Amino acid sequence: MLKEFRDFLIKGNVVDMAVGFIFGAAFATLIKSLVTNVIMPPIGLLLGRVDFSQLFISLDGNSYATLADLEKAGAPAIKFGLFLNDTISFVILGFVMFMFIKSYNKLKKEEVKPAPTTKVCSECAMEIPVAAKKCGHCGNTAV
Repeated sequence: MLKEFRDFLIKGNVVDMAVGFIFGAAFATLIKSLVTNVIMPPIGLLLGRVDFSQLFISLDGNSYATLADLEKAGAPAIKFGLFLNDTISFVILGFVMFMFIKSYNKLKKEEVKPAPTTKVCSECAMEIPVAAKKCGHCGNTAV
């Protein structure tokens, strides 16, 4: 079993998967930064200087000026602004991954199936060459 596990590791499956996870995490960080630092500020400016990351509903009944004040007090809250940022990040990441897979599938060569080299005799159900005029197993000439 250890030999099989070593072969599994050496064949590259685990290494390919690890590289994919690492690049995926880095790409997700990049998209999150794009949304937080590039996309949301202009949207907030257009909507009256709203910083979406600061939008929350305090659940303890008190009023807090900023999210930092709320977190410093340790008060429970619904942080819908952060959720909105994360949702936009998710949608952008999903769209980019969709476009990447779509492009990859276009570039990938389609497998061409080879033409069959045998056929089945209608009498004895044995496989015979496609070019055969007579079955070598049963002698049937109507193949």
